[in-house]
Amino acid sequence: MNLNENLLGPGPTLLPDRPELQETMAAGADPRDLVRAAPDFSEAWAVLAERSLADGDPIAAYAYARTGYHRGLDQLRRSGWKGFGPIPWTHRPNQGFLRALAALAKAAGEIGETDEHDRCRDFLADSDPQAATALGLA
Repeated sequence: MNLNENLLGPGPTLLPDRPELQETMAAGADPRDLVRAAPDFSEAWAVLAERSLADGDPIAAYAYARTGYHRGLDQLRRSGWKGFGPIPWTHRPNQGFLRALAALAKAAGEIGETDEHDRCRDFLADSDPQAATALGLA
């Protein structure tokens, strides 16, 4: 046994900080402009999905959320994530991916994709229960 081994599982995965994009988004920029400039910025895709859900368009929300989710998975893998382990909500750069995942769960539920809704909800809770609570899927 290696004494440096983490017996509790993998450590948390932290996506790289993207301050310019995060600040631009927080300042109220149009998320469509941000995905044109940075198509891998999950937070912008998540905002598009959340707005579509609020507007009663779960089909568009599903497409936006799925894009943000997959772009986020790519970034997680590049950051060392092996398909499991914590993705902390408190780490600001992780929030875009987690929001896209929550929006995907909600949109899937609204279009009758029950299995995907459940899988995404569980993935969110496994990633960080605080995220599931904050995003209304606890």
